[in-house]
Amino acid sequence: MKQIKRLALKLYKILFWLCGKSFNKDHSLIIFESFLGKQFSDNPRALYEYMSIHYPEYRFLWSVDKRYTEVFERHDVPYIKRFSFSWMIYMNKAALWISNSRMPLWIPKPKGTTYLQTWHGTPLKKLAVDMDEVHMPGTDTENYKKNFTRESAKWDFLISPNEYSSEIFKRAFQFDGEMLETGYPRNDFLFTNSDEEAINNLKKDLNLPEDKKIILYAPTWRDDSYHAKGRYKFNLEFNMKKMYENLSDEYIIILRLHYLVSENLDISEYEGFIYDYSNYEEIRDLYVVSDMLITDYSSVFFDYANLGRPMIFYVYDIDNYRDKLRGFYFDFERKAPGPLVTTTDELLQAIKKTETENFNEIYNTEEFRSRFGALEDGKASQRVADEVICYLGSKIV
Repeated sequence: MKQIKRLALKLYKILFWLCGKSFNKDHSLIIFESFLGKQFSDNPRALYEYMSIHYPEYRFLWSVDKRYTEVFERHDVPYIKRFSFSWMIYMNKAALWISNSRMPLWIPKPKGTTYLQTWHGTPLKKLAVDMDEVHMPGTDTENYKKNFTRESAKWDFLISPNEYSSEIFKRAFQFDGEMLETGYPRNDFLFTNSDEEAINNLKKDLNLPEDKKIILYAPTWRDDSYHAKGRYKFNLEFNMKKMYENLSDEYIIILRLHYLVSENLDISEYEGFIYDYSNYEEIRDLYVVSDMLITDYSSVFFDYANLGRPMIFYVYDIDNYRDKLRGFYFDFERKAPGPLVTTTDELLQAIKKTETENFNEIYNTEEFRSRFGALEDGKASQRVADEVICYLGSKIV
């Protein structure tokens, strides 16, 4: 069976390469992909929405995992199924690829195609070459770093949300292309759709109660807790019964697991209190409707900080995560823009404190935003798109 799979992959690689030799470049075609074709979201979506309006002379297609086509059909977004024969043709014809995560290493970048890597977060945890040890399945430290830099060598442009990230990305990804230090396009939405009317409309669309405060719980994945390569485990490491008893009269919880987490958690016992929106198409809507964020080491808090709302860090495994799995780029325990808690009781106390205390003042979130969010102003999509489209035009002339 393994030999058959290896042979099939080899034949597919040859077909992809032949498509690159057989079809002319379409200088008006742009291909988008978000999180391995699983979502219509993040920086690629923000750029697609801006470019669709301001650059109508271009053609836009999304690369989509065949299991996740429904959302694209619902939004009437043009797409091709990832790894189909049509996909091979269009990927080779495209003038520009826009993606927010790594593509399979075997995919060659065709001659004449520009690759814009948007990435998907300001780094707290160590990345790529900066990681001391890799604990992910199906690889080891040396191969992981080598494969990562082989992929990043294909990137022509890389988006950075701030100066801090630019420095880390250059080193950790060994990136020597053009850095676009513009802010993140995905955060434009937080500046244009966070008024009261927009929030109420989103709550209706999401079928959420309008008379309860909303807590967004968005944790990251753990490198060493997995079912298989690309499929990570996750458990709710707090006492759900206690959370329900203490909060359900005034609050609901929206759960948003990382796209690499494959769990289907059974929360049926707490229907009407906890809502699982892990598969919802776009986290930006969940940011906007929520009154506070609970996370751990996920980069979501860098984005959420733009809203100026309370953030709590539930870091029950911080010693292991900091010292064994990843390590941090800055003194997270001193500089986090919110309290760090490790037990359910501490978490409940912190939630209650948000009702009477100003977390922005206590945790100096203005200083945090000035360092990490100074470029976020609702116009990052414009800055990125204009730069890249100008570059594409210069290649044709």
